Amino acid sequence: MKKFFSLLCIISLIAISNCSRVPENNDPILGIWARTDISTAEGKQTTQREEWIFNDAYLGRYHSFNDEKLEFYTDFSWTIEDDVYTIEYRGTDIPEAKVKLMNVDFPETLQLQSGGHFATRE
Repeated sequence: MKKFFSLLCIISLIAISNCSRVPENNDPILGIWARTDISTAEGKQTTQREEWIFNDAYLGRYHSFNDEKLEFYTDFSWTIEDDVYTIEYRGTDIPEAKVKLMNVDFPETLQLQSGGHFATRE
């Protein structure tokens, strides 16, 4: 009886694990996006770079660099509704961003809903 119960548990686990499939996410926003700002003050040039890495689990990683030195990084989550992507940085002071993917440009860009440039695909 003990062997039968063990066999039944193993078969149940195999059946349950085969039934749960993670849907594949092929969203066009997946990948690395970046924005670089170069400023000159008092003859010194500084580079501020921001980088967003979107993954298929509706999560991502945000990096902020100052002159190629990592200053800040955090995780973010993203959602899509009516072709508008919402990026939320939970647990930080960074406000959420609502952006739209612009496929007509090359390279592809993300544009803020207000019309400003957000990031460019790497």
